[in-house]
Amino acid sequence: MMAAEKQSSYQPTFPPRQRNLTMWIDSASPSRTGVIPLSAVLPVSASLALLTTLFAPSQSLAGDRIQFNRDIRPILSENCFQCHGPDERQRQGGVRLDKSELATQTGESGNRAISLESPAESELLKRIATDTPDLVMPPPETGKTLKPEQKELLRRWIEQGAEYQGHWAFITPVRPEVPLPELEPAYPNPIDRFLLEKLQTSGFSFSPTVDRETLIRRVSLDLTGFPPTPDEIDAFLSDDSPNAYERVVDRLLSSPHYGERMALQWLDLARYADSNGYQVDSSRQQWPWRDWVIDAFNNNMPYDQFTIEQIAGDLLPNATITQRIATGFNRNHRLNGEGGIIAEEWRVETVIDRVETTGITWLGLTLNCCRCHDHKYDPISQRDFYSLFSYFNNIAESGTLQGESRNTEPVFSFPTPDQLREIDEFAKLGTEAQDELAEAEKSLPELVAAWEPSFREKIAENTNSWNILNPESVSATGRATLTKQNDGSYLASGENPNHDVYEIKAPLSPGQFTGLLLECFPDASLPQQSLGRYPNGNFVLTRVEAEIRAPSLADPVIAKFNHAEADYSQNGWNIQATVQGDKSKGWAVDGPT
Repeated sequence: MMAAEKQSSYQPTFPPRQRNLTMWIDSASPSRTGVIPLSAVLPVSASLALLTTLFAPSQSLAGDRIQFNRDIRPILSENCFQCHGPDERQRQGGVRLDKSELATQTGESGNRAISLESPAESELLKRIATDTPDLVMPPPETGKTLKPEQKELLRRWIEQGAEYQGHWAFITPVRPEVPLPELEPAYPNPIDRFLLEKLQTSGFSFSPTVDRETLIRRVSLDLTGFPPTPDEIDAFLSDDSPNAYERVVDRLLSSPHYGERMALQWLDLARYADSNGYQVDSSRQQWPWRDWVIDAFNNNMPYDQFTIEQIAGDLLPNATITQRIATGFNRNHRLNGEGGIIAEEWRVETVIDRVETTGITWLGLTLNCCRCHDHKYDPISQRDFYSLFSYFNNIAESGTLQGESRNTEPVFSFPTPDQLREIDEFAKLGTEAQDELAEAEKSLPELVAAWEPSFREKIAENTNSWNILNPESVSATGRATLTKQNDGSYLASGENPNHDVYEIKAPLSPGQFTGLLLECFPDASLPQQSLGRYPNGNFVLTRVEAEIRAPSLADPVIAKFNHAEADYSQNGWNIQATVQGDKSKGWAVDGPT
């Protein structure tokens, strides 16, 4: 993107922000009864993220049913898939553990990794339980060892039927029933009841209530990144209304700092930086895209629109400036100004960077490993990777810096918000002027009628603004014959050299000398009965000069002609050439067609 004069924030129009928060009342430290302190207030998105983190994989209790994605996939991905996963070139023993139908087949040893009929006979369980170095899995040379609780999870999972789940990114979310309905009056936010159910299952409960000073401090830090001011604390403490806390939240959500706070994680995901990220790491101009992200959060832009505009905002019909700026997401990759760089190599690196970042940010998939081979952990093949690569291989950008360039092409210039306001103001003035003109044109006939009499009087005083010359002599230096006609014009005949100069000497009437009027007439004696003496009836007039002589003048005055006009000029042979002093050009009229 092209740098603007100063950093500014755009304000696109989006639907009002829907405020949906959940609150945990917590204390400054855990209680002795196993209370988990949580952040006081978080947006729903943060609540879900915390819920996922709090109850991470392999936290299943003894009575829980084992879930493949939550409990088993992390173990297999970390310890087994490198040799028994999707990459057939690295697969060992003919055993593949990432798919149910393959894990239950017979391997090269003649045994099945997972036996649903006889779980205890599963080769997987035997291999993770043995102490024999040649048989134990994972092999000792990998440096990986399963913990006892991981082995127990694998055993319980196989005993429960070894139920697989697809990759979490491809499973359609299903809205669960909200637990603990009897506690809805005390916990109206459903998220609180989900959390409470899990806490109770694990032997925990919510932390006790904190004081109001702590509450406003936590919600301020969570939503804006800034602590509350003393005045804000005092106002909250003195507000005894039942919705005092909600008013604080509304104020924080309306703050521009809210968007700045929320944008931080997205900027990290999109690998935003104010520098090139390579070699000398000099500055770059990406802040307009950063401001776009901040504004998107502050205006509660819908997530689908947030996605479309960053991936392909410039391809939308009649794309706006802000939609084009949004596509700066795809331009956050590193820029390289290293000497001796192979431009095509680095161009491909920038395309790969777009693919990988898009995969991680929007798809929840790591698209890094499949650049070189079928992915060992995520269900993405090398062919899938380069199919996506082709979509991002359509930007004419090398990512290679040239000289002092602060951004690589293509870039576009755009007005700052202040300039946009000025443009709108000028457009408004233009519209007003057009309206005034339209109104004035309504009275034009009356104005013309009032003007005509005075104009006719002036015409009567001077019936002809052009004074006809009465030449004393007319001659041609090239020996052409110039004969005066009955209408006062002169007809050329006789010799017809390639170049000739016609000289006219005539007295001038008193007054100012302001111009010459030259009229050309067709004649039956001329070629094609046209205007000129060329075989096609054309002519070229290259220059017009005039001298004014008088007894009172020691030297003649050379007239300088500034402008020339004609009823018609041949293409490339404009009348203006006759007063510009270029002998290679002149005025011509095409001849008859």
